Amino acid sequence: MTDINRRPGDGTGGLRSGTATYESLREQAIALRREGLSLRQIRDRLGIHNNNILNGLVKGEPPPEWTKRPNAKDDLRDRARELRLQGMTYDEIQVELGCSKSSISLWVRDLPKPERRRTSEEASAIARRGWQRTLEIREGERRQTKLEAASEIGPFSERDLFLVGVSLYWSEGSKDKAYDRRERAIFVNSDPGMVNVHLSWLRLLGVKGEHVRFAVTIHETADVAGAERFWADLTGVPPEQFLKTTLKRHNPKTTRKNTGESYHGCLAVRVLQSAGLYRRIEGWWCGIVGAAAQFDQLNRT
Repeated sequence: MTDINRRPGDGTGGLRSGTATYESLREQAIALRREGLSLRQIRDRLGIHNNNILNGLVKGEPPPEWTKRPNAKDDLRDRARELRLQGMTYDEIQVELGCSKSSISLWVRDLPKPERRRTSEEASAIARRGWQRTLEIREGERRQTKLEAASEIGPFSERDLFLVGVSLYWSEGSKDKAYDRRERAIFVNSDPGMVNVHLSWLRLLGVKGEHVRFAVTIHETADVAGAERFWADLTGVPPEQFLKTTLKRHNPKTTRKNTGESYHGCLAVRVLQSAGLYRRIEGWWCGIVGAAAQFDQLNRT
């Protein structure tokens, strides 16, 4: 275990002599940096979670090549300038490259403006195609980012599920108030993924299926029967565990945005006789808050 003693204002990130001196830690950090490790990997290897100290330890050492993000827009910029010199408009370049017209403007504004060769209708049609192309590229980037992020989660342990479940409940579940005692474990959400994680968490805690009840809440103008079937299929529970559906009355002064086939209302998951469970959930959440505060204090010192 690295013994890090801190003192402010000494120019060494707050470290002084101890089991591990600043100089010895710097030697280790530099060696790891030269082996090709990232700052995050060095942080985990040496157990140093103060960013100021960590950056000081590797100061002067260039990051490994694999951590440098390539500037993909350099090639786009060069290509945009080529197309502009060929006489293309911003809209035409956008169709060709899929980047935004604001970026194109910055890249080619010093180049001569091509002569107008099309009618306003033709130019508008090209502009629409260009914007559509930009949207398609952005959607592809969005999907790719989500896939990469999902793969970063890796193996999931029971403790991971336990902590996630406590956090989700405290975000979306019912809570007891000093002025209104309601110690009941009720979780409400419209996201099927959130509901599935919550049900997995309840099973991890040993809550029996027969002790859980479900209730749908949905707008009265939506497909009520379809929503009830959707949630029944998702949870895989018999109809008798579903309570009466609650209908939201329509306000004629408002325009509903939660429409379409993807709208299934919300599902309430109620655990019967759950006062004891609720108290434990509140205690678990307090424990998480206390643990997080310890990390925050470490990073502040």
